[in-house]
Amino acid sequence: MKVSLIIPVYNEENTVAVVLLRVARAELPPGFSSEIIVVDDFSSDGSAKKISRLKSRLRLKVISHARNRGKGAAVRSGLQLAVGDLVLIQDADLEYDPKYYYRLLDRFSSPDVDVVYGSRLVNYPLKLWGSTKTPLPLHLVANKFLTLLTNWLYGQAVTDMETGYKVIRKKLLDQLELSANRFDFEPELTAQILKRGIKITEVPIKVKPRGYHEGKKISWVDGLVAIWTLVRHRFKD
Repeated sequence: MKVSLIIPVYNEENTVAVVLLRVARAELPPGFSSEIIVVDDFSSDGSAKKISRLKSRLRLKVISHARNRGKGAAVRSGLQLAVGDLVLIQDADLEYDPKYYYRLLDRFSSPDVDVVYGSRLVNYPLKLWGSTKTPLPLHLVANKFLTLLTNWLYGQAVTDMETGYKVIRKKLLDQLELSANRFDFEPELTAQILKRGIKITEVPIKVKPRGYHEGKKISWVDGLVAIWTLVRHRFKD
């Protein structure tokens, strides 16, 4: 089984090379192979140069946008080149570790599994003080709220709607009507999957959240857009 690894990149010169190397070296279950599709979303830093240096070595498929269009648009561009049986989305920062690929992909050994999410929130308590305090606690609260809203609207029981690790059968993706350009891609994708009555299988993962000083881009505005996206798709014909 082949998996298309789609990596949207926008101004990640400090991490993109490390991510690409980790992706290329990640262990996959027996019988799995991969292709790496990198979409440079009009980066203005040194990201494009670092991608170019690794293109031949890692056999990357590279797409370059002529203007910045957003994560959702980058993923949709990547889908145009994807030839795998599965599609896995990988951010170009170091929050999500490719060491979890084996765990995510192994669930597809069952033909009944069409979608697998890596859930960050299964064992992710909210701690507001101490040496183990939760990084970006407002983001944790927002993610839990959006997940709760998702479950209420669609009658499901997912634990992490906004996770960046989503793996989906390509034949299912081809049936969806994806149009989101920015971070609203996450709720749009989840909404369309759940509205079709498709079960989302989840596996626990851990992440290393980064702060805005490290390049984090999502904001509270994206949270409001996510709410509207979930509601709109729930009642859309």
